[in-house]
Amino acid sequence: MTDVLIAVALVLVAAAATAAVLNRDPVRQALVLSFLGMALALLFTFVQAPDVALSQLAVGSAVTPLMILLTVRKVKRGEREGEEEEEDVAEREAEGGGGR
Repeated sequence: MTDVLIAVALVLVAAAATAAVLNRDPVRQALVLSFLGMALALLFTFVQAPDVALSQLAVGSAVTPLMILLTVRKVKRGEREGEEEEEDVAEREAEGGGGR
């Protein structure tokens, strides 16, 4: 029975890892990465490594995807601020002042 559970967990890990690689959207990648972390924690539990499973659950399923999501949010916010700054400069140049 244990061999069947390990095989199922391995299939879940392989499917989740493939899905994470094939996704192009960073937000979706983070969500799939979270699922991959849970699948790996399940696999580690089945192979009788509960300490590794708990570490994987904490880091792989929660902390890493959270850091990715926060980074994506910050990068998108920075891009918006850069676009607004470019628009302000373009408006000033159109007015003839150039800001100088």
